[in-house]
Amino acid sequence: MKRLTLLAMTGLVALPFAAKDRMNHNPDATNTETILHAWSWNFPTMAANMAKIADAGFTMIQTSPVQNCYSPEGANKKIFDAKEGNWYYYYQPTDWKVGNPILGTREQMKEMIDSANKYNIKVIVDVLPNHTAFDIDAVSPEFYKAVGGRDKMYHSNGLVAIRDYNDRAQCTLEGTGGLPDVNTENPAFQKYYMEFVNDLLNMGVRGFRYDTAKHIGVHSDPVDAASGVKENDFWDVATGRKAVKGVKLALPYDSLFVYGEILQDRNVPEAEYADYMGQTASSYGHVLREALEKGTAKDLDLKDWRHAAAPEFLTTWVESHDTYCNAHESAGLTDDQIRTGWVFLTARQNGVPLFFSRPMNSTREAYWGDNILGARGNDEFFHPEVVAVNNFRKHMAGQKEDIRTSENGQVLVVNRGKKGAAVVNISGIANFVDVPTALPAGTYTDKVYGYEFKVKNGRLKGLAAPHRTYIIEK
Repeated sequence: MKRLTLLAMTGLVALPFAAKDRMNHNPDATNTETILHAWSWNFPTMAANMAKIADAGFTMIQTSPVQNCYSPEGANKKIFDAKEGNWYYYYQPTDWKVGNPILGTREQMKEMIDSANKYNIKVIVDVLPNHTAFDIDAVSPEFYKAVGGRDKMYHSNGLVAIRDYNDRAQCTLEGTGGLPDVNTENPAFQKYYMEFVNDLLNMGVRGFRYDTAKHIGVHSDPVDAASGVKENDFWDVATGRKAVKGVKLALPYDSLFVYGEILQDRNVPEAEYADYMGQTASSYGHVLREALEKGTAKDLDLKDWRHAAAPEFLTTWVESHDTYCNAHESAGLTDDQIRTGWVFLTARQNGVPLFFSRPMNSTREAYWGDNILGARGNDEFFHPEVVAVNNFRKHMAGQKEDIRTSENGQVLVVNRGKKGAAVVNISGIANFVDVPTALPAGTYTDKVYGYEFKVKNGRLKGLAAPHRTYIIEK
């Protein structure tokens, strides 16, 4: 019997960035990128770990928000502290200028970007034009002046908190989570914001994650006539379709990786947002976490992405900073469970998976771990299984997926054409694998653990240890 080797690959890949026809699925499309969400890491920490990130096979790094932010005296020491400081301060802009006390200075950000470029890693920045800090007196006077004064800064009901998130007028024109809602249709604001975006692009940033994107209206949404708004054109400006006061997106939009936090609540016009940007597959994340919690995918459909947009334009995750930090929805999952979910997700043909970096030494009993704002997250992002699947994804370019599940639903197998497969045991018990595959007959050795799997008569067979994954490549 011919012996074949299962490789722990390294390398970088390219994503089809074209922002066209995001509603029409191309069955031949394959995504190869992976994102490391360096959540709450500061710029020097990111720069110091860039070689490790590259060695782990990630092709993009996503930062936390980089603009000026709310920063009361005594804050910004801990990731979470009920009295002194919280991670979410950087989600409260006081001005759209680069640099804040949490992540670092403009100079430190440029050094981080230069380091990323050295390793061919694209930098994605989390941006949030939707709102300002809850303390409107903390917002920069220069910023207020630039947009025409405080009364021009917010929607007419922008200081009113949303009561019904499924009411699109409230959702797009009122305050999210108590944060004042910016009049994103104000041309003066649009110009100011686009100068910030272009500054980031000139520094070397090559993508954006739009926080609270579903709270910024599209054309079908109600307009704020009381503020003199005639059309919801923010996304036309942000994506470079039109200029504002002589300012336009500095780079071709299709050269950038852009996605929005458009959580799949009722009455969210996913199709309309898809015309502008990639979107988050939040519903799929819920289903995947349910399978990981149960230790079985029996009676759960893990093939369907549960989204109106084409899967090649979705950003996917096992967990996000919101599911981990806010309601701690995913914080009860162990690192082993998260890892098995990551391998399954990343082995798939489509979606661009995002790996959330949990705090160092975090546990199910202590979510915040060492609780040091700016520090590197735990070691999971360079676990051998993570490295193997990140690079497997590159090697599977052009290979269609075929997902198989064991009879008890405890083992998931992602076949990628005749070239490879990922075996994922999401349960806490050992399982014998016996599923169909298109891999050629032979014996395959997993380089991570040295385990063997055999293929004979179109069946993949072998023993999978509890909460362990295996990458098979021809």
